[in-house]
Formats: sequence, C-alpha cells, structure tokens
Amino acid sequence: MKQNIVFFDDICVLCSWAVRFIFKHDTDKKFYFASFQSDAFTQIKHKVPGGEVFPSSVVYYSRGKIYNRSTAALRIAGQLRFPVSIFFPLIIIPRFIRDWVYDIVAKNRYRWFGKRESCYLPDADMKVRYLG
Repeated sequence: MKQNIVFFDDICVLCSWAVRFIFKHDTDKKFYFASFQSDAFTQIKHKVPGGEVFPSSVVYYSRGKIYNRSTAALRIAGQLRFPVSIFFPLIIIPRFIRDWVYDIVAKNRYRWFGKRESCYLPDADMKVRYLG
C-alpha cells in the first residue's frame, strides 16, 4: 500500500476543499488521496484509533501508522511546506481539547460549508494521486 494517504468524506465540500488545498501545497508530491468508500480505506479501516470511523473524521495513513481527527490534520500540515507547517506545533495541545474543536467543525461542516450531491471527482492533474 502507498504511504501518506489522506482519506476523506468525498461528498463534504469542506473536505474536498481541504484535499485540493493539500494537493496545491504538496510541492514534494508525497500525498495520495482516497475516499472512505475506496478499496484502499477498506484495507486499513480496522486499524483506525478509536475503532469505527465516521465520515466526520479525516484519516491519515503514514509509515504504517494511522491517525484521525485533529492528529491527522496536524500531521498532514506538518508534512507541508511553510507557512502551512506552522500549525504542526499545535499537536502539543492535549488531544481531547484539539478533538473537541475538531468535532465542532466536523459536526457542522455540511450546514456551514455544504454537501455535494455526488462524489468528489479530482481534476486531471490530481488523478495521478487519487486512489478512488
């Protein structure tokens, strides 16, 4: 399996925007992307911390480890170049606080940002790193 895979909710407008943001700022081209409905996610979902994964969580697979929620978001930011990488030190904030904030946004993301009627489709440039 490839490394540095960002799994996301592909009908969420905020999540799709975040994927495009990561893709744009990933100048080293180290990230791959896949939806929660993909075969790639089926292979690793039983290893996700905290058990069951809900579409309100981002999941990040890197070097055989799996991260979710705020930890995933911050680890992804830490792999991007400056200025995005400046958010990584927020990882020192206790996880229960980070996840509390993350969960507020996650639970309201459809209401605040919208929801797609169909699955996210990557553009031609991104298809090379999109795993489905």
